[in-house]
Amino acid sequence: MSKSKVNLLSLFILLFLSNSFVQAQRKSKDKNEKEGISAPFTNPKLVVGIVVDQMRYDYLTRFWNHYSDGGLKRLVGEGYNCKNNHFNYAPTYTAPGHASVYTGTTPATHGIIGNNWYDKETGKEVYCVTDDSYASVGTTSDAGQMSPHRNKVSTITDELRLHTQMRGKVIAVSLKDRGAVLPGGHAANAAYWFHGKKEGSWITSTYYMNELPKWVNDFNTSDIVEGYKKPWTTLKDISSYIESGIDVNNYEEFFKGELNSSFPHDLPVLWEKNGNFDILKNTPYGNSITTDFAIAALEGENLGADNDTDFLAISFSSTDYVGHSFGVNSKEIQDTYIRLDLDLQRLLNVLDEKVGEDEYTVFLTADHAAVQVPAYLTDSKISGGYSDSKATMVKFNEFLKYTYGTVDIVKNSSNEQLFLDHSMIKNLNLSLSEVQEKFAKELMSYGDFSSVYTGEQMWANSYTHGIPYILQNGYNQERSGDVLMVMNPGYIGYRSKGSTHGSPFPYDTHVPLLFYGKGIKKGETYQKTEISDIAPTIAALLGISFPSGTTGNPIGQVIE
Repeated sequence: MSKSKVNLLSLFILLFLSNSFVQAQRKSKDKNEKEGISAPFTNPKLVVGIVVDQMRYDYLTRFWNHYSDGGLKRLVGEGYNCKNNHFNYAPTYTAPGHASVYTGTTPATHGIIGNNWYDKETGKEVYCVTDDSYASVGTTSDAGQMSPHRNKVSTITDELRLHTQMRGKVIAVSLKDRGAVLPGGHAANAAYWFHGKKEGSWITSTYYMNELPKWVNDFNTSDIVEGYKKPWTTLKDISSYIESGIDVNNYEEFFKGELNSSFPHDLPVLWEKNGNFDILKNTPYGNSITTDFAIAALEGENLGADNDTDFLAISFSSTDYVGHSFGVNSKEIQDTYIRLDLDLQRLLNVLDEKVGEDEYTVFLTADHAAVQVPAYLTDSKISGGYSDSKATMVKFNEFLKYTYGTVDIVKNSSNEQLFLDHSMIKNLNLSLSEVQEKFAKELMSYGDFSSVYTGEQMWANSYTHGIPYILQNGYNQERSGDVLMVMNPGYIGYRSKGSTHGSPFPYDTHVPLLFYGKGIKKGETYQKTEISDIAPTIAALLGISFPSGTTGNPIGQVIE
């Protein structure tokens, strides 16, 4: 074949392929215009964030056979279960927990290092959400003088407000002020919490509004809360509660006016001796009241009624109150979770009806878990016990007097941290890092602690695993102390009855994480997830900006 014929053939093939490509593009464009390209996000009408205060992961499995099909089992069976979900910082307390869930980061970044902490600037203890520049709404007490101003970063709820040009509503609800204020974020339409005592009302702060909406006033003036002034009996036959210990034992507190912790608990008789409406917080009825109010908020605020995604943040706090009083192994904690499951079923049913069964997304997690009562552990021949912090400080003060001639070199001891007087150390011509190290070695010699770290170590190193990694994520350079102490596993500095939390150990860090609803796959994973992964996962689902301090990562396998 001649050269000219080859060139003509090549040109013909080129024109043919080019024309085929153009036609294919046109067909693809026509098809996309007809069918629409899938959006890279999900647009539920409502996101419901649920935090269960002091919920260990094994409460999900331990009481499984008692749960209804429409509550926790529905979330597990039809949603995505992250079975190896942990807090990646300490201390594991309520305020840092709620802040971390909603900011996608840890106290090292968001700055909520405890429920209370020593403020190095003022030399005083501060509470995580107290703000006396605002007034109470719904009560004449100071219980409403709160705001999120101590949280240093944005929340997933803030980012939703920004993304929707403030059209998407954010409402946060909890018995505890911190359980509502911190999830609501800086830009919430409202955060409400329960004021007990003789009032039994839901209140808020002028940070959000100057007067309560009509639906809140209507709720407060109804007899809904008053209706829970009744004896607390077990929902099922107590003999069927084989997943918990005996009813009367030496590991539980009991209400003032009772002789022991046995069921039933006659709340009307115990009412005045136990703070009137405050007693309800220490029973599963507190969770039912929270559910009642959350449903009222859903209806009163018309949440999920338009195409702009709204957010309802709910924190169930009674589980924490009951756990602290009666302990991890009590009949009371079992009954509380069986009843909570029914409250969750009731909430989901209302969401189905009001928002639409396939139109909302839910996540459920906890703000921390809890340790078994150490006295029960030791009686069971398992390592555990109590740290005598007063005796430890007496011994440590003797060391300070002998070494430095004064105890004033330590300004404060709180949240398992020591705060030192940096000016005094400088005036004594001492090195801060050397003093910190000397203190750490002294404390480790007492046998009360599994490890002690210094602020210098937190500043100088970048830990990637183990206890120092967890401590570093909880260490805020501006607000945290100079020496960080970790008690031995199973040991607590607490009363001898009831459970508590705060440590970096699995019994305090391992909590449920369930995703359910629109845009969520069905499935489960044993791959480790961290609490700071929740907010970026929801952000990725919605296609909105991550919270400003995010250090977690989206859990990709959760999203459809």
